[in-house]
Amino acid sequence: MSSARSPRPLLREFHRPATWLAGWCALFLLIAVGSLLPAGELPTVSNGFDKVEHFLGYALLSAYAVMLFARMRPQALAALGVIVFGIAIEVAQSAWTVDRLGDSADAMANALGALAGLGISVTPMARWLQRLDARLQARA
Repeated sequence: MSSARSPRPLLREFHRPATWLAGWCALFLLIAVGSLLPAGELPTVSNGFDKVEHFLGYALLSAYAVMLFARMRPQALAALGVIVFGIAIEVAQSAWTVDRLGDSADAMANALGALAGLGISVTPMARWLQRLDARLQARA
């Protein structure tokens, strides 16, 4: 008799997993659009504060992945994907826009943010999305 184990789930247990996955994809889209819009269409920020914006945006992407995925390996792979996305956005700014420049300091802020977001995996914050999902389900 074999003792086959059922595969461990990729996502945490949600009542509406597709909604939460769509939310994560929407964050990627929002960051991509904001990163590729002409600079004149964006609010101006003080010098250096844009690095904070980069850090926080990519920390959010990575933290959301931690809240979405059930295990450390997919969480780490998602954080790696967020880092690659951040680098790709900087390359796209150089290649596809006329008034935006790819910046290695922005890419570094993106990467550090992604790593910081991964850090919530060992905190109670890692289950915030599940708690929100459960509250929404209880109200339905």
